[in-house]
Amino acid sequence: MSEKFEKFEKIVIITKKTALEELIERFNTKDQARFYIEHMNLSFDEYEDSHNKYLDAIENFKKSLPVVMPYQFIERAFLPSFTFGEKDLVITVGPDGLVVNTAKYLSGQKLLAFNPDPGRIDGILVPFSISICNVILKKVLSSNFNVKNISMAKAELNDGQSLYGLNDLFIGHRSHVSARYYLCHKKRGENQSSSGIIVSTGAGSTGWFRAVLTGAVGMVSAFSKEKDINHIKGKYRFNWESDYLYYSVREPFISKSSQANMVFGKIEKGESLDITSSMPQNGVIFSDGIETDYLEFNSGSVARISLAEKKLHLIYSEQ
Repeated sequence: MSEKFEKFEKIVIITKKTALEELIERFNTKDQARFYIEHMNLSFDEYEDSHNKYLDAIENFKKSLPVVMPYQFIERAFLPSFTFGEKDLVITVGPDGLVVNTAKYLSGQKLLAFNPDPGRIDGILVPFSISICNVILKKVLSSNFNVKNISMAKAELNDGQSLYGLNDLFIGHRSHVSARYYLCHKKRGENQSSSGIIVSTGAGSTGWFRAVLTGAVGMVSAFSKEKDINHIKGKYRFNWESDYLYYSVREPFISKSSQANMVFGKIEKGESLDITSSMPQNGVIFSDGIETDYLEFNSGSVARISLAEKKLHLIYSEQ
């Protein structure tokens, strides 16, 4: 999709703590962090090298920022309380996970993602190397650019709370005990007991969704000796811009009070997967693997899972 003459008013740059910074927070000093890592027979040099490359990338990026436009740096931890402006250009400097973390807090803003360390970061959602940030930033601010409108999932509770996911949503119990709930989709419903439900988007189809499908095919193939189903493992991917989601029930348990007839399905645009919690406590819904950012999902809560009304507008290439 081509965007023409976009008028941005401010640049908001999202950064993250490095692994070294997190280690120092945990052990109070760099020397104590070094002692712990080397005591575990691991290389502390890797932590230092990765840290230094990230700081260098941030410094190089700062030199590319336009003098005439206001900008602001935000560390990832402050995203939940930060308010983005309608005409902000949002930029992430970090791994794919930083794009995922940022996406749920946007409401139509364009996101430009730079990879600070291509040797370590896959960059599936981070199309531009920091080495060309000066060129890319000038083109985005002054000329046309292409956007991928990436679909998201949404969980909305009957008390009005909601949560978005760029890759996936998890609905279940906080720990490893069984989650109990009533599942309803396309006028069918049943009580279930399982390890939880995963709802996947196209962007998440290469992650948790692929892992679920790979495991299921592997177990069925080994148990039944039907080797011809192995090709299904390669059918995990679907388009980032797809207008549907898939839900997968993990380890469903059949008992006198729980069934397992609805363990996998497609949630089309305009449809919803409705889940009523039967968990007195510790029921949760979280997105994109961030367990600390969650909705409580206990008895009396009803979650409506659907394709989100908003998408991530990721700048993917220059015109």
